[in-house]
Amino acid sequence: MVAWPHNVRDWPGKFPPIRWVYTEIIRQVARFEQVLVIVQSSAQEKAARRALATAGADLDPVRFMVRQTDRSWLRDSMPAIVRGTDGGRQSVAFSFNAWAKYDDYSLDRRLPEAISERLRIPLVPAVRQGRRVVLEGGAFDTNGRGTLIATEECLLHDRVQVRNPGFTRADYETLFEEFLGVTDVIWLGRGIAGDDTHGHVDDLCRFADERTILICREDDPRDVNYSALAENAERLRAARLQDGSAPRVVSLPMPSAVHFDGMRLPASYANFLVTNGSVLVPTFNDANDRRALGIIAEVFPGREIVGIHAVDLVWGLGTLHCLSHEIPAASPEART
Repeated sequence: MVAWPHNVRDWPGKFPPIRWVYTEIIRQVARFEQVLVIVQSSAQEKAARRALATAGADLDPVRFMVRQTDRSWLRDSMPAIVRGTDGGRQSVAFSFNAWAKYDDYSLDRRLPEAISERLRIPLVPAVRQGRRVVLEGGAFDTNGRGTLIATEECLLHDRVQVRNPGFTRADYETLFEEFLGVTDVIWLGRGIAGDDTHGHVDDLCRFADERTILICREDDPRDVNYSALAENAERLRAARLQDGSAPRVVSLPMPSAVHFDGMRLPASYANFLVTNGSVLVPTFNDANDRRALGIIAEVFPGREIVGIHAVDLVWGLGTLHCLSHEIPAASPEART
């Protein structure tokens, strides 16, 4: 799933090229799987179709859904689709409050219900202590076997962008187990500079498979990310997976700092998007682009590794993983 870009305030002064970045992302994903594109109106659907046709995209796997949204960052506003105890899919609906920072989220907050209805997947509201739990998809990453990675900065900070006031580490771990089937949580420390979500893990650490974890490393000790990323790597190497084994930890370089209009932006190769046949990786016209693509190719054998130019995209303070959300297939048993 992606939502066709429409909020000019997300890319002030740089909005015109963004639709072409989205066009290329959709074109690449559609080579290997279906794509559901949320559009604001039938007129926007026509414009999106024209752009995709102009870029030579295969439109057969592309479907459109007319639904108004506040913004286009579906990773954080969409439900987490998981397999239930009966083998069928469930749509776990967390609440969304625009990262406890912005005030434009009334439309996005209702997206889980609309998407679940469209996909005909039962909706399960995530509730703890008698209230809907706020949690964004970019705040955690899992291996699909019972281990989840998150940061203390994002979920446990008691003053800055607090999603669930009063929630403790134990509250989150209980929540993860009840709604996501997680039995083991690896807590990292801080996220990267420029991240306005205050510590989303998908900008610094991602699973490549059930045992392999890619984690960003900054080699310049003068860079603001150096200490935080080094500490996170230490924590990860001391961590254990759900079966008690040590993960295979692979270092991923960081691009040189990306600035625009005086702002440090959250440029990171870890914000990649995995499809059925490829991995789309944000690139930044940087010498480390080639290194990052090579490392990701080694941990994703059998998939095409495709670089997506993201210098314009990251001005929106997110890239490929942030703007998309996967829809897992139903199990064969559930289809019969």
